[in-house]
Amino acid sequence: MPQADCIDPSGRKGRAPQDDKNGGEVLSLYMRKSSHLSKKSVMLGPRFLRAFAFAAEKHAKQTRKASTIPYIAHLMGVASLVLEAGGDEDLAIAALLHDAVEDCGGAPMLKEVRRRFGSRVAKVVDGCTDADTDPKPPWRERKEKYILHLQSADADTRLVSAADKLNNVRSILSDYRSIGESVWSRFTGGREGTLWYYRTLVEVFLQHPRNRITRELELAVTELDSLAPGDAISDGR
Repeated sequence: MPQADCIDPSGRKGRAPQDDKNGGEVLSLYMRKSSHLSKKSVMLGPRFLRAFAFAAEKHAKQTRKASTIPYIAHLMGVASLVLEAGGDEDLAIAALLHDAVEDCGGAPMLKEVRRRFGSRVAKVVDGCTDADTDPKPPWRERKEKYILHLQSADADTRLVSAADKLNNVRSILSDYRSIGESVWSRFTGGREGTLWYYRTLVEVFLQHPRNRITRELELAVTELDSLAPGDAISDGR
């Protein structure tokens, strides 16, 4: 009997699953695909735009470590990763603001974030902050305390935190391929301390169910850990 055309949730025309000995398996695959494609899209509204403008203003004079790259590029990258991993508008806003307390005003800034964007966003921002005082506590002390905190953090905080770390590690990898071992001079912990921190973070994240961000973070940290002196790639200039 001829198969009837059907339309999947993406709007593409295809063939309906056959009713044969493999029909059950084919139907199962088709339904899983349909379910995935029919998931509701995240809608970003005026709150997200206000959060972006707020983050751009607060971080306006900041750049990425030892570069001229505006700091907002990092915040945009983290928000993108969160959205790609299924995060909603609140989590995308938290991603944009995750460094606001640490780098733009401490505890008073957290109150402002809560007032402007709500308690859920503020909770995640607070959970992504390893210091809210100036000067900050010693580097190793801060990182050990943050790792301990992250072990009991909620899923929202872990998602945004992991996206932040993934964006950071990818930046380190890119810079390492260009300038080699000198990249470590940018970090208070140096090579060994920085690698220890990211290895330990991966261990903590993987104590929970994996998602696309934690899987990618594990791969990126493994690659960073495997690089040896002399692995820098010349840009030809």
